[in-house]
Amino acid sequence: MNIWDLIYEPRLRVIVNSDAACEADDQYAIVHALLSPSLDVRGLIAAHFGDRKAADSMRQSRQEIDLLVELLGKTGSVRVEDGASHMMPDTDTAIDSPGARLIITEAMREGCGPLAIGFQGPLTDMASALILEPRIAERDITVIWIGGDPYDGDGKTYSPEYNLSNDVNAANVVFSSSLTVWQVPMSTYVTMIVSYAELFENVRPCGKIGEYLVDHLVEFNRENPTRRGAAECRSLGDSPVVGLMLNPDCGWWAERPAPGFSASFGYDLTVRHRPIRVYRSIDTRFIIGDFFAKLRAFAQLRGALGSASPQVNGLP
Repeated sequence: MNIWDLIYEPRLRVIVNSDAACEADDQYAIVHALLSPSLDVRGLIAAHFGDRKAADSMRQSRQEIDLLVELLGKTGSVRVEDGASHMMPDTDTAIDSPGARLIITEAMREGCGPLAIGFQGPLTDMASALILEPRIAERDITVIWIGGDPYDGDGKTYSPEYNLSNDVNAANVVFSSSLTVWQVPMSTYVTMIVSYAELFENVRPCGKIGEYLVDHLVEFNRENPTRRGAAECRSLGDSPVVGLMLNPDCGWWAERPAPGFSASFGYDLTVRHRPIRVYRSIDTRFIIGDFFAKLRAFAQLRGALGSASPQVNGLP
């Protein structure tokens, strides 16, 4: 018996919204979701990541998602849609897109149980869906967002936090709504540390998808160094999206009133909307270990399990 022989009923309906071409960690979360048998992935949405890195950022995210689906051998069996190509101009104007319409369709579907929507970038498509169809605010939906600065001295603030800065208007729309929101702020998501040694041992031997995940991450880190003294590791900061879909208690959380966001991307704590769940810590061992095990099982099932190459992109 392997993990794909197990029967999970009911499976949790999920949508993953990702600015996949922005960095090199979104890819791990997308693959993790697609390899988790208890998750019924109803679609992947390509998100923009502003125009500071690319003029066509959403299109680049779409190309990256399509590549991951192809490497997994799932082309045609996983729905992929384009999200908004840019941020909202204000809190009243939706950016209509196939991705926003997918959210509306799944949110309004009757008799299918709850829906979890994971956002690894800006909240543009969720906010747009809310404006286009306000009734979805009353549906059984959980929005899981990787974004926002630490609260109350929980960690060093690097404002503007990247995902928030790519659409502060959208964040204000979602946080002021009645939707269930689980937020994973920067102080928590940066703790999702994995070492190169672990990746070479557990990911790179797992066929073409494993090779791509590791080689792409190594190359990205080489070209975009983020921290001094972190030459052998990387944060998989988007992976809590999937970990919380699999186990909502894989971290310590507290409820607090949803804040507003200022034009300078900070919290406006004088604004107090309905309570949201804010994760102050995350079980990195569970999330990373589960990903390693599922990727290895997938590679074994496909007869693609090998050994790590002794050299990648010039590294010994």
